[in-house]
Amino acid sequence: MDQEIINRALRQRTSKITWLFFLLVAAMTLFLFSVLGTISSDRHIPSQNATIHDRSYRGHIISADNYTLSSSYKTYKAIIKGESIEPGKRSLFIKLFSIYSGIPEADVKKSIRKKKWKGNIILSKTLNAKQAMQLKSLSYKLRQLKVFRSVKIRSGLEVLYGLDIVEIGESRRFPLHDILSPILGYVGKKDDGHYVRPEGKKGLERKYEKHITSKKDGFFRGKRDVGGNIIHDKNSIERQRVDGMNLHLNIPLSLQRRIEKMVDGMKQRIDADEILIGIMESNTGNVLALASSERYDPSHITQKDIPALNPKFAEYPYEAGSVLKPITLALALDHKRVTPQTWFNTYNGRMKIGKRRTVTDDEKFASLSATDIIVHSSNVGISQISWLLTGQEFREGLLGFGFSKPSGIDLSRDLPGRVKKLRLLNNKMHRANSAYGYGMLVTFAQLWKAYSAFNNDGIAMTPRLADYLEDTKGRHYILPPTVGDLHPISKHAANQIHEILKEVVKRGTGVKAQYPGLEIGGKTGTAHIAKHGRYVREYHSSFYGFANDSKGHKYTIGVLVIRAKKYHKYFASQSAVPTFKNAVRILVDQGYLVPDPVEEEEEEKKVDNTPLYGEKPEETEISQPILPPPPKVKTEEKPAVVKKPQKVIRIPKRKPKPIPKPVKRRRLPVDEATDLF
Repeated sequence: MDQEIINRALRQRTSKITWLFFLLVAAMTLFLFSVLGTISSDRHIPSQNATIHDRSYRGHIISADNYTLSSSYKTYKAIIKGESIEPGKRSLFIKLFSIYSGIPEADVKKSIRKKKWKGNIILSKTLNAKQAMQLKSLSYKLRQLKVFRSVKIRSGLEVLYGLDIVEIGESRRFPLHDILSPILGYVGKKDDGHYVRPEGKKGLERKYEKHITSKKDGFFRGKRDVGGNIIHDKNSIERQRVDGMNLHLNIPLSLQRRIEKMVDGMKQRIDADEILIGIMESNTGNVLALASSERYDPSHITQKDIPALNPKFAEYPYEAGSVLKPITLALALDHKRVTPQTWFNTYNGRMKIGKRRTVTDDEKFASLSATDIIVHSSNVGISQISWLLTGQEFREGLLGFGFSKPSGIDLSRDLPGRVKKLRLLNNKMHRANSAYGYGMLVTFAQLWKAYSAFNNDGIAMTPRLADYLEDTKGRHYILPPTVGDLHPISKHAANQIHEILKEVVKRGTGVKAQYPGLEIGGKTGTAHIAKHGRYVREYHSSFYGFANDSKGHKYTIGVLVIRAKKYHKYFASQSAVPTFKNAVRILVDQGYLVPDPVEEEEEEKKVDNTPLYGEKPEETEISQPILPPPPKVKTEEKPAVVKKPQKVIRIPKRKPKPIPKPVKRRRLPVDEATDLF
C-alpha cells in the first residue's frame, strides 16, 4: 500500500517535471524566434549614417552681352503641426512668420484657418533659398520662446514638433519678364520622385531641353555624430553634382530690347494684330534680334497670353504675296531663261489665262523688263517668267530655297509650309499663282532664310539663335543646325537679284527704306488673308531685304505685319517698310552699321528722311483694296514709249493682243486673290 502511494507520487512528480520541461522548451523557442525576428526586422532607431543631398540645377540661358535671361533656383515649403503651437502664442507665431518670410499675415492666417490648427499645415510651397534660411533661423528662436509644445502621438509618446523647412523642388526664373518672349518659351513641372523639376514646353527652353536640363545630383554620405553632423573621414563618400549646360545666344539684349520697343510703337500706330521682325548676319546666319509685338512674362502666364505662347516665326504658315517674285525670277535667271534686261509684253496690266482667269497689275505698262517687273511688282510679267520654267523646274527650285521643308531655326516647332504638287504646277494658272505668292504656304523663317541667299552669293543661311553650350568646366560645344545651309542658285544669279532688289528701294515700292550711306535692298508684299475658302479684305504685309555698309557688315532683315487695320496702313510700303527703316536706324545707332559719310552727305539732299511714324501717305500703290481690281476706264493718253527694248518674249503659242478698248467699270466679286504690289 505504501509502495503504491510512493509510485503514484513519483509518477505525478515525473508528469509535472515533463510538463514543466515542455513549457520551458516552448518558452525558450518563442524567445529565440522573437530574438531572430528582432534581428532580421528593420529597427526604428536612428541610423549611424547620414546623407546630405546636393541636387543639380537646370542651365541658364544667357544673351550675347552676358545678361541672364533664364535661370533656376531651389524652392522650399514651410510645415507646422497645428496642435504643437501654444494657443496663447498663435498670434505671435503668425506675426513672426510673416516678418521672416515676407508673406502677408492675411495669407498665413488663411492657410491655417483651412486646417483649423489641426494636423500638418503647409504655410508656403514657394519659398526661395533666402526665405528658407531666415525661417530656419526663426524656428530656433521660436523654440527658445517656447512657442511649441509637445504633442502625444498614437504610440503614446510625446513629441515636440517645430517649424520644418523642406526642399521640394526647382523653379525657373525669368528676371527680365517679357523680354525675348516668345523665343525663350516657358516651362512646366515634372515630378522626379518627391522632387519637382522644370521642363521646357516651348521655345528655346523646349528646343534645348536635352542639354540644359539638370544631369546628375550630388551627395555627401558618411557616419554621423550625436548631433546629426556627418563625420568627414576616409569612409565618407562625396559625389559632385552635374548641372545642365548654359545656353549662350547670339542675340544681344541691348539690341533686342530696342527692336521690341520699336515694334510695340509701330503696332499701335498702324493698329496691327502683330508685327514680327528678324535681323541676322547674312554670311553666318547668327540672329541678332528676333522680336514680336505679342509677348508675355513666362513666370506669370495669364489667360490673355495664350495666343502669344506659340512663336509665329516658324509656326505661322501664310500666303506671302509679292515677296515670292524675286525668288521666281532668281530661278529663271539661274536656268538662263531670262536676263535682267529681257523685255516682256505686259498687256497694259491685264492678261487672260484661258477663258475665265485674268491676271492684273495695279500699275499699267505695255511692256517691262525683268528688272522692272520686280521693281513695279507686275503679276502679269512674273507669270510669264514662271512659264519659261517647266512645272518640275519651278517646283524643284522652290524646294531648293527651303520651302515645304523646316527652315532649321532652333525653335521648339518648325513647320514646313506647303508647295503645290507637280501636277498642279504643270498648269499655267497654278504656276502663275504661285509665282507671285498665292496658293503656297510659307513661314517667316523660310522667307528670311531664302532672302539671305541674295545677300550672300547664293547661299541661304539657316538662322541660328544659339551660339554655343557651356558646361560647368567652361568647355564650349556648338551644335550644328537640324537643317543645313542651302545653295539654291548660283552666285551670279544671286548677285543679279541683289542689284534688282536695290532698284526696288531706289525707285519702286520700297523707297521709304532708303538710308543715306548704306546699301539697302528688298521687296514688299501685301497679300490677302483667306478665311473659310475665300479671300477677305485683311492683309499680310511683308518686307524682306538687306542692309549693308562699306565696312563689310551685311544683315538680312525680315518684317511681317499681320492685319494692319488703319486706313491704307495695310500696304507694305506704309507698314512693313517703315518698320524695316526703323530697324536700320537702330542698327546704325548701336554701331552695327556704319553709313559711308560721303554717300550719306550726297544722299541726304535727295532722300526724304522725315519721321516714319504716323506720317500722312502722299500716294498709295492701289486706289481700292478690291479683289481682283476692276479694269480702269481708258482715257485718251499718249501710248507708252519703250526705250530701245532688247527683246520681247511673248507667251508661248499665243500672240499678243492689242490694248483693249475702253470698257465699262464694274465691281468683281472677291473670290480669288491678286497681289496688291
